[in-house]
Amino acid sequence: MSTNLSGLKPEALWKNFEELTKIPRPSRKEEKVIQFMKKFGENLGLKTIVDEVGNVIIKKPATPGMENRKGVIMQGHLDMVPQANSDKNFDFETDPIEAYVDGEWVTANGTTLGADNGMGVAAAMAILQSKDITHGPIEALFTIDEETGMTGAFELKPGVLDGEILLNMDSEDEGELYIGCAGGINASSTLNYSESTVPAGSVAFKVKISGLKGGHSGIDIPLYRGNANKILFRLLKKAGKDFGLCIAEFEGGSLRNAIPREAVALVTLPKIKEDAFLLYVKDFEKTVKNEYATADPGLTASVEPASLPSKVMDSKAQHTFTNAIYACPNGVVRMSSDIPGLVETSTNLAVVKIKDGVAEALSLLRSSVDSAKNDLGVVVCSVFDLAGATTVLDGDYPGWKPNPDSAILKAMKEIYNTKFGKIPEIKAIHAGLECGLLGGVYPNWDMISFGPTIRYPHSPDEKVNIASVQKFWDFLIETLKHIPTK
Repeated sequence: MSTNLSGLKPEALWKNFEELTKIPRPSRKEEKVIQFMKKFGENLGLKTIVDEVGNVIIKKPATPGMENRKGVIMQGHLDMVPQANSDKNFDFETDPIEAYVDGEWVTANGTTLGADNGMGVAAAMAILQSKDITHGPIEALFTIDEETGMTGAFELKPGVLDGEILLNMDSEDEGELYIGCAGGINASSTLNYSESTVPAGSVAFKVKISGLKGGHSGIDIPLYRGNANKILFRLLKKAGKDFGLCIAEFEGGSLRNAIPREAVALVTLPKIKEDAFLLYVKDFEKTVKNEYATADPGLTASVEPASLPSKVMDSKAQHTFTNAIYACPNGVVRMSSDIPGLVETSTNLAVVKIKDGVAEALSLLRSSVDSAKNDLGVVVCSVFDLAGATTVLDGDYPGWKPNPDSAILKAMKEIYNTKFGKIPEIKAIHAGLECGLLGGVYPNWDMISFGPTIRYPHSPDEKVNIASVQKFWDFLIETLKHIPTK
């Protein structure tokens, strides 16, 4: 197992990425990487700006003879999704990512890798460092908090950037050019409930769903992987009816944009029902393992004895909230009628917590059609309203409407065909690229998104294909050489 990433090609890009793995940068905790990028730009002698929210902008003049080319903004986000396996002792605010070479891929030891979007950031850094790459005027825009709120894109001010072409380097399939993306909105449902004393003669257990793949809640949603929250509440609903099970606590998922891989509930039930309940969990595991044999073969349902809690949810709140979680939309809602194979609308029941009189459910709703996104929000509100919960919809961001007549799209198609002997695929993506927001601030921008091949982003299985990084880099260099004139 090799941990020497800087020995890979292209050397400058991989060296920068290796440096990024050493800097803690979970979403909304980007202070260290902001300072790192500021120092990086200043050490190169380039104009470096850190705006009010923490976005870093570095400007580099054109190489001689290229001054008449349209200005290019190379864009990526500094933050990464902090996900670790349950058996991994890791602090994303202090510990470096343990990246290593695994055959044709680079991955990390038990955590997310941060190739999303460290690859794009590292590529822009390498262009800024270069002394022998031909390019027109370039600006690098490194945004913050893309993964949890797109705060950097939301807060970017007009008039700071001068370029006309945006190269977003946050896509995850080499050989594909993205010209559109989904918008999104957060749904946060809260139920304040009364607690009851634990019934006499009860025993307690921790019930856990684990072993799921998880993944990106937009890109991976059409893979129909298991949602730990939905699966565990399926178990709890029937167990509540058949065994008198009471819920004391529940915790599942951690981030809105990650399909929840694990969920655990602290429950009580009458001692006389213990044996029947344990048999039920075994049978339930067989059932769901069979259902998810292809999409999530590692799924497990486990149960272990626990200390009796002091309180449990009152029966009415447990009934209504369990029904709400059970009925809450999750997964693909509608496929696109215009683009074959593209998800139009989806939702991810990402986080569920029950503790100390407060029950919460957090979802991320996505759609490339704003009206469908908004309607889905009404559906989620309606479900939780029936349970007596309050739902807040916020963090709304627009999608990016495809422009098939884009000049940079035409140029990059020709460049890719000349360089690699084939036409790249032109796609839209069911994920929240920042292009929609950035295009709202700078409506004159001609935008496109591309990147190397990354698999299983937002999960500890995240990995980036080494060969695709070289092709991505070669394509970027060639594109910069052939930017249209002003």
